Amino acid sequence: MSAAPLLQVQNLRVSFAGKEVVCGIDFSVAAGEKLALVGESGSGKTVTALSLLGLVQGARTSGQAFFAAGPDEPQGTPSQDLLALSEHDLRGIRGRDIAMIFQEPMTALNPLFSVGEQIAEVLQLKQGLSPAQAQAAAVGLLADTGIPEPERRARAFPHQLSGGQRQRAMIAMALACQPRLLLADEPTTALDVSLRLQILELLASLQKRNGMAVLLITHDLNLVRHFADRIAVMENGLIVEQGKVADVFANPQHPYTRKLMDSEPIRDVIENPPAGDGPPVAQARELVVSYPVKLPGLKGWFKQGEFVAVQGASFNLPRGQTLGVVGESGSGKSTLALALLGLHPSKGELRLSGRAWGTDAAANKALRRSVQVVFQDPFSSLSPRMTVEEIVGEGLRVHHPGLSVAQRQLQVVQALADVGMSQAQFPRLLQRYPHEFSGGQRQRLAIARALMVEPDMLVLDEPTSALDVTVQKQVLQLLQKLQRERGLSYLLITHDVAVIRAMAHQILVMKGGEILESGPAAQVLAAPQHPYTQLLVGQLS
Repeated sequence: MSAAPLLQVQNLRVSFAGKEVVCGIDFSVAAGEKLALVGESGSGKTVTALSLLGLVQGARTSGQAFFAAGPDEPQGTPSQDLLALSEHDLRGIRGRDIAMIFQEPMTALNPLFSVGEQIAEVLQLKQGLSPAQAQAAAVGLLADTGIPEPERRARAFPHQLSGGQRQRAMIAMALACQPRLLLADEPTTALDVSLRLQILELLASLQKRNGMAVLLITHDLNLVRHFADRIAVMENGLIVEQGKVADVFANPQHPYTRKLMDSEPIRDVIENPPAGDGPPVAQARELVVSYPVKLPGLKGWFKQGEFVAVQGASFNLPRGQTLGVVGESGSGKSTLALALLGLHPSKGELRLSGRAWGTDAAANKALRRSVQVVFQDPFSSLSPRMTVEEIVGEGLRVHHPGLSVAQRQLQVVQALADVGMSQAQFPRLLQRYPHEFSGGQRQRLAIARALMVEPDMLVLDEPTSALDVTVQKQVLQLLQKLQRERGLSYLLITHDVAVIRAMAHQILVMKGGEILESGPAAQVLAAPQHPYTQLLVGQLS
C-alpha cells in the first residue's frame, strides 16, 4: 500500500438550498486500498462520492479532494483538487482515472443500446480505439467479469440480461480504462444472495490485479466484513468513526456504530403455535406453475412451448407460522407467490384454508381476502396519487362496501395504530401522501393496508431488503408482534439469512423451479444437506 494517499478529502461540505447534508468530513483512500463508507439512507454517503466527480446537480460544494498524479505523469506532478477542477477537466478524469458503479444497473444502462456498444463507447472516447477494436475489447472485458457467452451477451440489450449480468456489465464498463479509483455505490443491493459475494469477489480479484483502490458505499455490514480493509461510518453528514474493519467490528467506539452493529434481527416468535382444528392456512401438493413461450422457427407459428417455473412443489403452512423461501433469481420464488395469491394459474393441488382458486369470481373474491401481500419496495407499491386514508382503506371498499365513511375511517385509524403510526405522531396522517414518509414508514403503511381485511396469511416479498438495517429490525419486530397477536401465517421470500433466522419456522430452498431442501428452519440452517443450501448458507453467514 502506498504511503501517500491516492485520494485525500479535507473538510468536504455539500449543501442544497442552504441545507448542509455533508458537514466537513475528512477521509483518505490509499492506492490499492478498499475503504467502506457505511451509514443509513440520508447519511450523505452517495452525495459524498458523487460530489468528488461533480455529479451532484444543484449542490454547493466546498473543501478539498486531492487526487494523486498517475504513474504516467512526470515525476513531481502535484495532486489535483477534484473540487476545484472545471467540468472539462473533470470529464477527462471520469471513467479514465476514477470510475463509478451505480446502485441500479437497469437505470444506469441505456436501454436503447446493446451492452457491448455502451462499453465500446467508453473505450473509443477515453482510449481512442477504433470501433472494431473497442467492440473486441468490450467482449474481453465481459469475459473478465465471468459473464457466460460474452460475445452473445455483448449484443444483448440491458433488459435481456439478468440482474447479476447487468451488474457485471456495469463493472466491465467501469473498469474499461483500468481506473486507479473505483467508486462502488451499493453495487450488490439489487442482486440475489448467491450473486452478492460473487460480485464482491470479482471486484476484489480485479482490484488486486489492477492495483485499483475502491471506495465501497453500502449499508450491508456483512459485505463490509468480507470485503473492506478500512471502514468509515457516516451519520447525518458526519463521519463519526473510522478505522480498520477488524478493529471497528471488534470494538466500536461511537454509539451510532454500536447501534448499526446491534441491528441484527432478534427472534421473537412463538416456536410451536397451536395449529387449531382447521386445515393448514396454505397447502400444496405437486404444484406446477408454467408460462407459455414462443417456439423458435416454424414451430412457433402452430404451437406454443412451455416454460415450467415451479416444478412439483409440496409444503404445508400451519396457522401462526412462517415459511421462508430462499433462492436466486429465476428459482421460482416469486412465481410460487403469484400462484398462492391466485394471480397465476397452476396445476396440482393448492389450497388456502381448505379452499382452492377456481373460476367463480365471487368465491375467488372471498378467498382473496384471506391472503394479502406486502411488496419489496413500498414506494413503488403505494399509489403516489392516493392519500394514506385511501390507500389503507382500499380493501374495505372492496370487501366491506356496506361500511359508512366514518366506520371505514375508524378502522383505518386503528390499523395505522396497530403498525405504530398515530395522528399524534404524524399530524394530518390520513391526508398525507406516500412521498411524505420514510422507507420504513411507507412499509408500515403497506402492512396496514394488507391487514385491513383481516387476512389469514401475508405473502412477504423481500419486505425489508429496501430498508436500512435499523429500520429493517423495527419492521421485523412489528411483523413478529402481529403474528403473535393475530396468529398470522407468513410466506416470507428473502435473501437474508438473518431475516430467516429471526422469522422462519420452516424453510424451502428453491433452484431452477424445484425445491432442493426443506425442513424446520433451525435444522436447515444448522445442518444443510444439499450442496446448494450449504453454499447459500455459507455465503449468507
